Amino acid sequence: MNDTTGTRDAPQPDAAPPPPAADHEDAMRLYGPDVARDPVPLYEEMRRRFGPVAPVLLDGDVPAWFVLGYRELHHVAGHPEWFARDCRRWNQWDRIGDDWPLLPYVVWTPSVMFAEGDEHRRRAGAIGDALAATGRAHLHTLCRQVADDLVDRFAQDGEADLIGQYAHRIPAGVIARLYGIPAQEVPGLVEDNLLSLDTNPEAALAHQRILERMRRVVAQRREHPRDDIPSLLLNHPAGLTDEEVVVDLLVIMSAAQAPTGNWIGNTLRLMLLDDDFSLTLQGGRSSAGEALNEVLWKNTPTQNFIGRWAVQSCELSGRRIRQGDLLVLGLAAANGDPRLNTGDLDMHATNRAQMSFGHGEHGCPFPAPVIAETIARTAVETLLDRLPDVRMAVAPEQLRWRPSIWMRGLYELPARFSAALGVRHRTAAGSTAAPTA
Repeated sequence: MNDTTGTRDAPQPDAAPPPPAADHEDAMRLYGPDVARDPVPLYEEMRRRFGPVAPVLLDGDVPAWFVLGYRELHHVAGHPEWFARDCRRWNQWDRIGDDWPLLPYVVWTPSVMFAEGDEHRRRAGAIGDALAATGRAHLHTLCRQVADDLVDRFAQDGEADLIGQYAHRIPAGVIARLYGIPAQEVPGLVEDNLLSLDTNPEAALAHQRILERMRRVVAQRREHPRDDIPSLLLNHPAGLTDEEVVVDLLVIMSAAQAPTGNWIGNTLRLMLLDDDFSLTLQGGRSSAGEALNEVLWKNTPTQNFIGRWAVQSCELSGRRIRQGDLLVLGLAAANGDPRLNTGDLDMHATNRAQMSFGHGEHGCPFPAPVIAETIARTAVETLLDRLPDVRMAVAPEQLRWRPSIWMRGLYELPARFSAALGVRHRTAAGSTAAPTA
């Protein structure tokens, strides 16, 4: 079997799934178009009926526990010895068919995502060290180049979709360059990365193309090391195998793409709609960081995360959790826990204790959150620097959120701007720069 192919080691169901267990008879469904369209009322109803840990049914009425309390989520994420990441201990595999919609989230792969204990520390430590070797100044310059190149493509049009033409193209573009991918191959890799995260038939083919590209990169760097992330992983004292590096390179890219792309898009939406950030749109930049932080609190890109599996039977906030039960981490719900309300009006602008990057051993490894923020902030600031009069091209109510309970992002964000302002001109040194307003 291919090392990057998921496994679960469980028989396939040959009949209709059994009814929920007794402790899930009154569970609420965590799926369906109404839920995905606006999950906040559902979270509030769960909190009212069940408290900080609620019984839920996933697609096909598969039972799970939804952790929506901030303290409770902090506890679960902070104790991997009780609530672990290896999905093969799940007690519901006999209910799961090959067409289950959430299978990609739970099927085991030999990546850092499902590793535990010393193995996880070995893999995550290598990733953290490789990412940390990227200098902040170099990363900022790289992000600015990627963002500027994208703005150049639509600056003369006077209009653009800030999601499809901008926000979603930046993270993979930056990561591809940190991987040392040749410039002429970056656009194709970005396209495949976007396709691989969709639900159409092209997704599997796009994923396979990315996988083969990562294998070629690893083979090349094994033969001829360079100053890039693949080389750093291959030469790390952790002694990663080539296939471990391949699969973890895929994890890094996919973990960066959708969350960071949606973070950029959700922040641009907020800044175009909210009068509190009007100074930024008039040329100031001080509120870009505040807007990014507010989005993590109120409209975080990663809404929910599967998850954790109980190592042994235990009790959590009065709920009896059985060995092998699945726990879904309600990141958005935890960020909105009313017990966090301190009365501080500036909390969402300055407090960085939100759960958007997870927590504990299996949270985003340092410095991944710093890199994601650098990418997102540079993207937002570059767009506003280049297009200072950018404005929404449609009424706010016309914006459409993608129907997902797991990720929060827009289909598109149509905008208009003065074309002449965004066009860069050649300097005496031959580089390009945006004209001053």
